[in-house]
Amino acid sequence: MIKCIATDMDGTLLNSIQQVSQENKEAILKAQAQGIEVVVATGRSYQEATYALNEAGLNCPVIGVNGAEVRTKEGDVISAISIDKQIAKGVAKKLQENEVYFEVYTNDGAYTIDGDKAVSIIVDIILSANPDVNMQEAVTAAEKRVHEGRIHLIDNYDVLFNDEDAQVYKFLAFSFDSKRLEAASNELADFKELTVTTSGHENLEITHKDAQKGIALEAFVKTNGIDLSETMAIGDNFNDVSMFERGGRAVAMGNAGFTIKSLCDVVTDTNDENGVAKAILEVL
Repeated sequence: MIKCIATDMDGTLLNSIQQVSQENKEAILKAQAQGIEVVVATGRSYQEATYALNEAGLNCPVIGVNGAEVRTKEGDVISAISIDKQIAKGVAKKLQENEVYFEVYTNDGAYTIDGDKAVSIIVDIILSANPDVNMQEAVTAAEKRVHEGRIHLIDNYDVLFNDEDAQVYKFLAFSFDSKRLEAASNELADFKELTVTTSGHENLEITHKDAQKGIALEAFVKTNGIDLSETMAIGDNFNDVSMFERGGRAVAMGNAGFTIKSLCDVVTDTNDENGVAKAILEVL
């Protein structure tokens, strides 16, 4: 019996216009009404994740920033795994040397030094998860996320690295030049404390090696007295694999790539066909 459902957001719970459909909302509410824990597991910051959930009228615990942070429904931090500040400075240096743009995710949300490139990285994530979406729609959705302040504009990342209260959770790096990305990724392999994954065609997600969705999910269900075999994980990309490997039921979205689908027990419908709702209703 499934007692916990973990769902990714972009390309999974959210449709191509970055919203939770009514069908997905109703399925989640139905699961919650039956006492099932529904937790959102996303690469987004808590601030960005809850913006989309609040729009839909949903209240869920959040495994944010690929597992670097876990919060309750009320927003209280249960656990946090940050990158050491000296290592963070080293990562920033490597990315800068390879001329790769990046954003920094912290306990206070995401930061960028270039608003236009912040839009580009979100467009890449949207189009990677929704290849059939209209480019202008993707740009409009991306601009909305940036301009409404959910990604903060900052002059220099050193302000974060030198702030004792700021915890660095993740670097989201982006480039249309695959050789630069590959070079940066290879050099980042020297940092044994880190893990590098991806959520789009042209990006890298860099977190502490223990900041993974699957590890965070394992700790979350244990705290709630639930066995991993009683957990279902739904996702569409490589930063969801650690959940698929640990959960009792792994569900790939219909819009996921072949490799992701091959790793899962079940393939549901696409994110524009309410695939999350279908997967939830099948186990209720």
